[in-house]
Amino acid sequence: MRERIVRAVAGSIVLVSITLAFTVNINWLWLGVFVGANLLQSSITKFCPLEKILDAVGVKK
Repeated sequence: MRERIVRAVAGSIVLVSITLAFTVNINWLWLGVFVGANLLQSSITKFCPLEKILDAVGVKK
């Protein structure tokens, strides 16, 4: 369940970033870059901040 939530949140943030870059300011693309870098870092280190937040909230693995 947590993996689905992490993927859904990451995908949503990337889509919002692209939409904001297109409609508001191109610098919103940096938000998508941050999410992508965090996903890459998470695949290497197996540490994901969102998973820690979901643990604290009580979402099961």
